[in-house]
Amino acid sequence: MAAIGEDKNVDYLTEIAEFAASFPSADLPTDAVKRTKVIMADCIGAIAGGAAEAEPAALARRLATGGTASVIGTGLTAPPAQAALLNGTAGTWLEMDEGNQFCRGHPGIHAFPAAFSFAEAHGATGRDLIAAVAIGYEIGARIGIAASLRPTMHPHGTWGSVAAAVAVQRLAGADAGRMRAAMNVASNLGLATSRRTMLEGGTVRNLFAGVSGQMGVLVHDLLDAGVCGEINGISHVFGKVVSEQLDEAAMTDALGTRWEVLRNYFKMHACCRYNHAALDALEMIQAEAAQPLDPDQIDRIEVESYWLAAELSDQRPRNVLAGKFSVPFALATTIVNGNSRVGSFTIDKVTDEAIRALAARVTVREDPAMSTALPDFRPARVTVHLTDGTTLAAETETNRGDFEDPYQVDEIREKYLSLTTRQWPEAKAAEVWDAMMALDGAEKITGLSQTIRA
Repeated sequence: MAAIGEDKNVDYLTEIAEFAASFPSADLPTDAVKRTKVIMADCIGAIAGGAAEAEPAALARRLATGGTASVIGTGLTAPPAQAALLNGTAGTWLEMDEGNQFCRGHPGIHAFPAAFSFAEAHGATGRDLIAAVAIGYEIGARIGIAASLRPTMHPHGTWGSVAAAVAVQRLAGADAGRMRAAMNVASNLGLATSRRTMLEGGTVRNLFAGVSGQMGVLVHDLLDAGVCGEINGISHVFGKVVSEQLDEAAMTDALGTRWEVLRNYFKMHACCRYNHAALDALEMIQAEAAQPLDPDQIDRIEVESYWLAAELSDQRPRNVLAGKFSVPFALATTIVNGNSRVGSFTIDKVTDEAIRALAARVTVREDPAMSTALPDFRPARVTVHLTDGTTLAAETETNRGDFEDPYQVDEIREKYLSLTTRQWPEAKAAEVWDAMMALDGAEKITGLSQTIRA
């Protein structure tokens, strides 16, 4: 096999298939191993926390009929594809899953549920699971970077099916030919995802990542059954169907040396990432103020940000999901409740008249200069006008938690515990975290599975 990137006659899809199938687990850089373990633990936190919500809990009771894979946070089990669906769905419900600003999506919650459920069913070492998630993440993220999805589409549930399929095939020991076949099949198993779902509170949106995980597991059975895809499904689907172009060079740029898991971000605010710059600026204002902002003393709040954030302008969201995709509501509930954690984004907060009244005084507009900073930066400027004529303002160039301004592992662990303890005793949650951090030394993931199910 030619070294990656040396034979220019090898098309990009063959190159990434060879990389995904053949890159040695033992050669995954130490910093990528460490970050992938934290990403997987963060996914478990988002999944267990989301499993406490009414809709994911009801879905789990209906679909988790027993099997070889864990439905995280519930004590239930299901076949691998169903477990991937349920875990991916719960993991997006609270808007607390990690992401990658360069691919404009969330590779972790697409790759991890499929990989974990398949690893439980078929057996895997901890190191192999880590490599599968890192490489599935890598391929999915590179599609997101290379493709310009139609702006009317939500990125969840599109290239995520490929990320999940790659992670599963990696665990299955696929060679390069089968890996390429898996990517070609998976590229046609994405969803027609509408961006309006997030803006209007259509909670079907929370299924998109779960369906990708389910499809990623299904691809394994489809290949065994003889199903095939296009010759180059990624180029056609992501260059002609859901996007008008695919930058093939971006698919292989620094492949194997630049790892997308190392360019990820983690979330602390329990809402859409596009809110976070404004919330970070609000935190700066609060830190400078002599006392907490009094909603009754606020005349109005003006927010300027990039176009994706400016789109989140609904001052009166209809439900929790719509509230998580509303800059006015996110700022208002944070001011009234004193934080932007999960408890500030609940239905009683969405219907709270004091929060609604303040949200009605928050306006959001695009600053074109800020839009041109994407994807490297996510800026926002927040100006609070008080009724006494005082003006308070702050501006941020990027979001806390981005790789330029990362959270420390201890901060991510604290977030993880705040989410997992919605379902588990703290001692169990801590035990799962510790098992994740030691996963690269585990001969089998059986112990982790047993702890999660206990």
